[in-house]
Amino acid sequence: MPPPTIPHVALGAQIDLPELVAGELAALRDRLDREIPAKALERNLLLATWNIRHFGDLSETFDAGPEDRPKRDLRALTYLTEIVARFDVVAVQEVRSNLKALRWMLKALGPDWTFLLTDVTAGDAGNDERLAFVFDLRRVRPSGLAAEIVLPPERGGVAREQFARTPYAVSFVASGRHRRHTFVLTTVHIRYGSSQLDRLDELADFAAWMASWAEDMNRFHHDLIVLGDFNIDRAGDPAYQAFVSGGLTVPAQLASKPRTIFDRGDGEHFYDQIAWFSQGAARLQMPPTERGGTFDFVGTVYPELAKRDVSWRISDHLPLWLEFDLTAPVPDDT
Repeated sequence: MPPPTIPHVALGAQIDLPELVAGELAALRDRLDREIPAKALERNLLLATWNIRHFGDLSETFDAGPEDRPKRDLRALTYLTEIVARFDVVAVQEVRSNLKALRWMLKALGPDWTFLLTDVTAGDAGNDERLAFVFDLRRVRPSGLAAEIVLPPERGGVAREQFARTPYAVSFVASGRHRRHTFVLTTVHIRYGSSQLDRLDELADFAAWMASWAEDMNRFHHDLIVLGDFNIDRAGDPAYQAFVSGGLTVPAQLASKPRTIFDRGDGEHFYDQIAWFSQGAARLQMPPTERGGTFDFVGTVYPELAKRDVSWRISDHLPLWLEFDLTAPVPDDT
């Protein structure tokens, strides 16, 4: 078997992986094989959301040193790419205006992968961030809709503030055993702010918008799924209540999973979510399976580094994922 390589975008050539990186990549692949379901044609759909910390620039070396900026280098990109490749669609938060790391990742993923993303949200609250969907064209295709959500300018006669980082919605179609499944994914990165109170209005506005939109989507038998970083501290807290106020449901298999590499595993954070409507006319028609969770890469890669240092190379957030069943028959599109 030839040694693993990674494309060099600027040179248009393949770079052999150093022995250390190739060894860690093999260990990472082994863990992914055991923990993430395999992609099965017309049988399953694997969705993920991942806040990849400051996903922007890239150092063109496999060994970023103390003076190198950024710390994310080709070693880190190799591991990031391998994790992303295990899913069909990944909603990515914290993509920066500088797209170098994303561009290199897409080159490494190969010609069957592509992406859609927003422009940078202007202003300090936007934090120089974009939202993106990275997806495998062998498994899903865009089906027409790509929209940034803008709230009505007034509520009750009072001017309202827009989202700090505009939510992004894209429709996809996947082939199932009996029919094609069309679904709309909406991703957002809710502002963190100085306290939880700073998040409540955004979360409530997002929940209300999704509830209204879900009714329209259902008329065409299109599922609506939300996924992203909602900066919810704990299940049941005011931010969580605002998030579910419009009827969104958080699946039980994700409820107790750690969200960041610093979590102790006791559910102290609830930042990242995948959710949908399970009641009424807008209820989800593409059923999830029991398989889902987070993937903790700590220790498998960069075993020599402290978690804080790993967070600047991979991320402080863990990818959150869920498998959906494409074998169940549902009504035809109209």
